[in-house]
Amino acid sequence: MFSKILIANRGEIACRVIKTARKMGIKTVAVYSDADKDALHVAMADEAVHIGPAASAQSYLVIDKIVDACKQTGAQAVHPGYGFLSEKREFQEALGKAGIAFIGPDAHAIFAMGDKIESKKLAREAGVNTVPGYLGVIKDADEAVKIAREIGYPVMLKASAGGGGKGMRLAWNDAEAHEGFTSATNEAKTSFGDDRVFVEKFIEQPRHIEIQVLADGQGTTLYLGERECSIQRRHQKVIEEAPSPFLTPETRKAMGEQACALARIVNYKSAGTVEFIVGGATGEFYFLEMNTRLQVEHPVTEMITGLDLVEQMIRVAAGEKLAITQDDVKLNGWSMEARVYAEDPFRNFLPSTGRLTRYQPPAESQHVRVDTGVYEGGEISMFYDPMIAKLITYGPTRDAAIAHMRQALDEYHIRGLSHNIPFLASLFSKERFVKGQLTTNFIAEEYANGFHANDLPADDPTVLIAVAASANRRIAERDIRISGQFPGHEMRAGDEWVVVMSGQYHDITVRPAENGYAVTIGSETVDVKTDWQIGEPLFRAVVDGRAVAVQIERAGSGLRLAHAGSRADVLVLTPHAARMNKLMPFKAPPDMSKYLLSPMPGLLVKLLVEDGQEVKAGEALAVVEAMKMENILKAERDAKIAKTHAAAGDSLAVDQKIIEFAS
Repeated sequence: MFSKILIANRGEIACRVIKTARKMGIKTVAVYSDADKDALHVAMADEAVHIGPAASAQSYLVIDKIVDACKQTGAQAVHPGYGFLSEKREFQEALGKAGIAFIGPDAHAIFAMGDKIESKKLAREAGVNTVPGYLGVIKDADEAVKIAREIGYPVMLKASAGGGGKGMRLAWNDAEAHEGFTSATNEAKTSFGDDRVFVEKFIEQPRHIEIQVLADGQGTTLYLGERECSIQRRHQKVIEEAPSPFLTPETRKAMGEQACALARIVNYKSAGTVEFIVGGATGEFYFLEMNTRLQVEHPVTEMITGLDLVEQMIRVAAGEKLAITQDDVKLNGWSMEARVYAEDPFRNFLPSTGRLTRYQPPAESQHVRVDTGVYEGGEISMFYDPMIAKLITYGPTRDAAIAHMRQALDEYHIRGLSHNIPFLASLFSKERFVKGQLTTNFIAEEYANGFHANDLPADDPTVLIAVAASANRRIAERDIRISGQFPGHEMRAGDEWVVVMSGQYHDITVRPAENGYAVTIGSETVDVKTDWQIGEPLFRAVVDGRAVAVQIERAGSGLRLAHAGSRADVLVLTPHAARMNKLMPFKAPPDMSKYLLSPMPGLLVKLLVEDGQEVKAGEALAVVEAMKMENILKAERDAKIAKTHAAAGDSLAVDQKIIEFAS
């Protein structure tokens, strides 16, 4: 067994590998860029080596720097995580030449299966069903349009070396195919250094289901069940679960055996994933690709099988045979994974960067697991993926796993930047999701007009009113004790207050009760049992027998509560103060409709208009790049450009003016 390994990655996956290595008694080496010098994975590792500037092309993607770091530290093996160099055969070959083990498959398997075009050709030769498409290299956008017409719309344009939703565009017509090819090519070149793009038929109403395989290269190849990955946005997985609520045991077995057969063709060893697209109506499945690495969503498989996939990868790389057979693989219970991202779902999911001023994940238990690479006070950089964490839950049934997830989302306390927890809370509350009626079109169909506040799950306002009243009462009790006005004197029972929430005024009384308070709202009395202490960001309580977790913080002269994905600013006032509050004037925000504002912090790659130009609704105005993704900003209506406020190459802040339209 290795005594020291290097993790050629960053963030949560680097931390994840370090945890297993530590459990196995293996020392670890982290690598880091300028942007990651204070990162959690650097602090967790036994050693750390600086490898260059913030841009991944000058640090995490430079093979020679990783090999040199191994030589400096004496690392005997490298775990690549996912992304970056994990599916670069040149990396595996360079490590091999240096006498360093690669914790993953060999170069032949990486090339054969890691390249989307070559893997489909090999799958066809092996008799595996594949999605109809054109696997040749496309020279330009015009040829992409021609091929798309021949295949028949809709089509998917995909980067051959792609992954993680990068370099992918869905096209329903010639214009979208032309534009999509250009954007996919640019993203592919930026993210992977490989601008090849291919086209395939887009299967409507599909499910995305993948099979986890594990092989030792010594004759044993296993499948560890499936993962349902159909909940996607912009081709990026958002929620994954294991097992799938759709597959029958017969289909699971057929897909698993086919995945193993594909792995055996290239004498695969290590953990890998064979991805399939499954027709929701017919149940027929088609091979999409094989990822020759650990998947982001691997924890849900670990939760239902009891296997540590990182440990298995390390043992196989060290030359050990797998200690289990296919009959030993049992699927127990249900697991969910939600990807918590630094992005603003209310602004079309635009990336959000900055410092985590408050960060408190839910407590881990047998039902809750948090894989993260951040900490309170750390930063989410514009240079890398905006993932904050992976939140994983487990239960004996699917409903139980969902219930644990909804509670854990309520308990996840993040401040300082925008995050997608409100969107996740909404997803897990959708009736279609709860019933398991999933397709890759789920988000597009359920949120056809984007994500808005009215998409949040319905919440009982009584709970928030009762929590606000109870918290205010406890704060008032504290203030009286501090002031010494009434030393040792309990507050007068039946104190009257007015709770102002969402513009509504609610008359209440709050009385001390056993282990908490009795809050009367109108004619209804609510029992609130809580041991919450002032300053704690999470108000845990049992409200009329229902366990709730409400995030709470000061907001001006009132309180800000967050629950079930939504936030509410609440004032708890005396009756006189409430009457005065109704008389306060409302200050309208300034009108910014005549400006094109940057919806995110990023780089202005292209400015496509100039002063005095007439533009039509839908016309592209600018291209902003953030988190390695190109975002095309388009005109919402016909207009004339009065003035440009930024130029190509500028670094933009969120809401920075780019273009001013004529009035």
